[in-house]
Amino acid sequence: MRRILPAIGLFFLSPLIAEYLLGDLPVTALFALVVLAPMYGGASLLIREVCRRLGWGWPSMLTLALAYSVLEEAIVTQSLFDHDYGGMHLHLLDRGYVPALGIGLPYTLFVLALHVVWSLSVPIVLTESIVRERHDTPWLGRIGVAVTAIVCAVGVALNVLGSRKPGGFAASPAQLVVSALVVVALAGAAVLLGRRTERARSAGVVARTAGGLVPPPLLLGLGSLVLASAFVTGWYHGRPAIQPWVFAAVVLVAYVATVVLVATWSRRPGWTPMHQLALAGGALLTYAWHGFETRPFVPTPPSVQLASHVVMGVFAVAVLTVAVLRLRAGEPRRTRPTESAPAAPAAHPAG
Repeated sequence: MRRILPAIGLFFLSPLIAEYLLGDLPVTALFALVVLAPMYGGASLLIREVCRRLGWGWPSMLTLALAYSVLEEAIVTQSLFDHDYGGMHLHLLDRGYVPALGIGLPYTLFVLALHVVWSLSVPIVLTESIVRERHDTPWLGRIGVAVTAIVCAVGVALNVLGSRKPGGFAASPAQLVVSALVVVALAGAAVLLGRRTERARSAGVVARTAGGLVPPPLLLGLGSLVLASAFVTGWYHGRPAIQPWVFAAVVLVAYVATVVLVATWSRRPGWTPMHQLALAGGALLTYAWHGFETRPFVPTPPSVQLASHVVMGVFAVAVLTVAVLRLRAGEPRRTRPTESAPAAPAAHPAG
């Protein structure tokens, strides 16, 4: 049982962050985990286990996370194409609408990032940090992976059925087919990236640059918090005043810059799991504070809504604290200048 505890933790942590910490659902609606955990948690666990079992790294995990994001928003909920979004009159596609694709470009860039970062990547990093001694090894056997895949498929099917309403919106067959092809293409790209990593490792190639500075974890975490906060604030509050194409361009530039910077830093000798956790921690705390400004999708009294945000905020801080303490406990102890220091430990791999 102890062997699979990290898997169980990730299974539930993913939907708790994705829906409850964000504030879309109050803690009084925890019963929804019956449907949400198999989809969110199943996807997070399946992606993590496949990549760790095959020796792939974060490039493959992030690409698979993007594939899942397209699957959920284009095929499961179909929010990428639904102007009315399930009858809630949110008008998410009105600004920056691209008729040829049937999507609102700003919303597409926004919601896909939510899943890649918060629904999948942040829970994986947190859980792996807590079980630092097993952070890059599989948590499940082959049977466990197969069961996870089945549970995830069932979760996706249940959410598809729950999203469909008689007489409600339905994406066109062309939109669904193209979306499915995008999911397959992204999955294929993840495989290619993974095999590239495998070849590099089998050839003894160390993916590290010769030198260069890496920001301290605290500074990196603060930067993550600031940028993630600007991202969600720009969408929820600044969107009406920002031209949609400007918003889309800024977001795309931010995506590329973030990927390039993190990829560069993670190849330097000074990069550690604490830096990775700092990035995830900044994003996590963004959801924690922003949840207080989010109204749940289900009718919720103001007092219950506030209590829910407090509970989830405390939960997020507690999980992050445990992850930090666990990583610090695993760091090599510093020696005094007068003592003979042992050889420096090998740098932690980026993925």
